[in-house]
Amino acid sequence: MAETTLDDTFPRQYARTQRFTLGEPRTFSISTDGNRVIYLRSRSGSDSVNCLWEYDLTTSSERLIVDPLVDSDGAGDVSPEEKARRERLREAGSGITSYTVDKNARVYAFALSGQLYVGDFASGTTTLIETKGPVFDPRLDPTGNRIAFVIDGELVCVELDVANRKVRTIAGRSVFGENETVAWGVADFVAAEEMGRYRGFWWSPNGQRIAVARVDESPVAQWTISDPSQPSVPARTVRYPAAGSNNAVVSISMFDVADSTISQIHGSSQIQRRDIEWDMSLYPYVADVHWISDESIHISVQTRDQCMVVIGRATWDEPLVVPAQIETSDSWVDLIPGSPATLTDGTIVSVADRNGVKRLLIGGSPVTPDSIDIRHIIATDDDAVVFMAIDTTRPESWTIWCWDTSTSELRQLSESDGVHSASIGGSTLVLRRSSLTMPRANVSVRSLDDPRAVLADIESLSEIPLVEPNVRFLRAGSRGIPCAIVLPQHIPAGSRLPVLMDPYGGPHAQRVVDSYAAHCTSQWFADQGFAVIVADGRGTPGLGTEWERSIRHDLATAVLEDQVDALTSVANEYDFIDMSRVAIRGWSFGGYLAALAVLRRPDVFHAAVAGAPVTDWCLYDTHYTERYLGDPNVDDSPYERTSLLALADRLSRPLLLIHGLADDNVVAAHTLQLSAALLAAGKPHEVLPLSGVTHMTPQAV
Repeated sequence: MAETTLDDTFPRQYARTQRFTLGEPRTFSISTDGNRVIYLRSRSGSDSVNCLWEYDLTTSSERLIVDPLVDSDGAGDVSPEEKARRERLREAGSGITSYTVDKNARVYAFALSGQLYVGDFASGTTTLIETKGPVFDPRLDPTGNRIAFVIDGELVCVELDVANRKVRTIAGRSVFGENETVAWGVADFVAAEEMGRYRGFWWSPNGQRIAVARVDESPVAQWTISDPSQPSVPARTVRYPAAGSNNAVVSISMFDVADSTISQIHGSSQIQRRDIEWDMSLYPYVADVHWISDESIHISVQTRDQCMVVIGRATWDEPLVVPAQIETSDSWVDLIPGSPATLTDGTIVSVADRNGVKRLLIGGSPVTPDSIDIRHIIATDDDAVVFMAIDTTRPESWTIWCWDTSTSELRQLSESDGVHSASIGGSTLVLRRSSLTMPRANVSVRSLDDPRAVLADIESLSEIPLVEPNVRFLRAGSRGIPCAIVLPQHIPAGSRLPVLMDPYGGPHAQRVVDSYAAHCTSQWFADQGFAVIVADGRGTPGLGTEWERSIRHDLATAVLEDQVDALTSVANEYDFIDMSRVAIRGWSFGGYLAALAVLRRPDVFHAAVAGAPVTDWCLYDTHYTERYLGDPNVDDSPYERTSLLALADRLSRPLLLIHGLADDNVVAAHTLQLSAALLAAGKPHEVLPLSGVTHMTPQAV
């Protein structure tokens, strides 16, 4: 643990440690024999430079494989695609932020400052491979013989055999003569920001073929993002698909990189190509792509209204997509990480809403009980499917489960309390556990056969927070709203505490979780003399289908009602709650909710701090916004009744708006337009612009 200075404060520590993530092992890969675990970790809790490490279970030893400060020259530029990837992933670290290994974990590769490095674990030797520009998203083929990566929107492949090294452009403008709005091998904006698909190409199991996304952004409107504090720096133009507007056109092609028939076109190699065919006008969203054999591929596509997802199969010889499984909904079909997956015999493993929760489906049939809500498929093989799920009676805990494909037995692999994530390789399980009882998360290596036995612990070097959470969980009101009550360590007898509501409150994210670090910021506010209430109301995950779907066509009413109900319920239970002094703060959706609270319910909320708020949903992206509010070109009434701009004349409470001027997700126009509306209505308020800051605000000062 890094030493903290005497004048250190929690806010400075929180920023310096990047929310206590620095120094923690992350991004795990496991060799197929299960004997070696590869991961990233920086050298301390305040060091942002990630190194590549290996833990050998046979010798119980840890080895530093690559230290970027020692094993690279640090030259080169990070590509625009890499900067966008980090923003979509909320990645604020440096050094090696991602890496790739072959299926046997024999070879590794990574991009650092735009340069490509390849090495092998046996020798620990890392080699710089010269390229013609900044490299983005290098990925080894499963055999470790080739590596593909993107340079300036073109997909390039390199043979790693030194004696026969070939560098070929697989797809791109130089091959096909396309314009600059077309990129190959990258994820489009809404795929990366909203679908959880961060990649744009996929190797076949034998490394002979590669599926590649083609993204044409020409239909997408151009927006300009500038930094007024630096007038000499040119504004940058981004393509942003706002609700109701055009998306990028995404298609998928397969290439045979092992084909020996190569002709030269535009100075690059033309390789055999098959375009996967489906009705792109009906299913414009590409949610997932994965190979199920060396010849065939599964692709998941979604309708614009998100009420239908088709899992289809295509082959090299028959590239027309044939539907294998279809999921429909009257509201929307959720995209679940890791779903779909495939067993060796071609059986589809997926997650879908059944009986009020998200259940595991094997070949379309549910196999898990309706008491757990599945959030993520982690790994599949012919013996087991491992997944993360939430017990709906304890939504603050996330647990790891295994469904045995041969016995149909369901086993719990993790403890019942805490928040867990996992990685699988062979029969080896790497389990990360955080809990309110643990100042830092624990990463342990276990066996799938006996997950109770710890084979090894991988050390975390993260800092211990300067605050100690004093948290109580409860289910508030008639709807049983999950709440975390965060209190000062000592409450003098007879005192009355002002209240700070500290929600996110929107889809996808839970704030009420059994995790130490998750409540440290709230605790710091509590230690200033507040009773802090964190409430996960309707629309948040963990309590089933109806709970999540209750916000359809209205992102305001139920969400705000549940904050009020949670507050009222807690005040009825604790006599030190002062309902005459209630503030609310939040960021992103939480910022929207904070501003909404003082505009709609000034009788309850007396002040608000709204960070990066969505103020007009017409300015937010297609995939997220249309899922909940529909297409504004068909019916704009949900947008009108959830907009903050129309409520500007109601402001009667103090409101502080904070926004990063470099934000390309919730653009600064949201705050600026609300401020303009408030000024026009003669309503005093404050605005804090953050120069050069994006949506994730990684800066320490």
